[in-house]
Amino acid sequence: FEKEAAELGKGSFKYAWVLDKLKAERERGITIDIALWKFETPKYYVTVIDAPGHRDFIKNMI
Repeated sequence: FEKEAAELGKGSFKYAWVLDKLKAERERGITIDIALWKFETPKYYVTVIDAPGHRDFIKNMI
């Protein structure tokens, strides 16, 4: 992810690319479609959700 992000001049977005799969999302640096990633540890079940939004509205989403 790090190399691909850097090639498009979006190096700071490398972690966002884990869930942002669409070409438009990666080029524009925004989330367009919702994405889920589930995994578990010996103690926890974890679901990471990436949804479109703006930083001004994060407090309303949480």
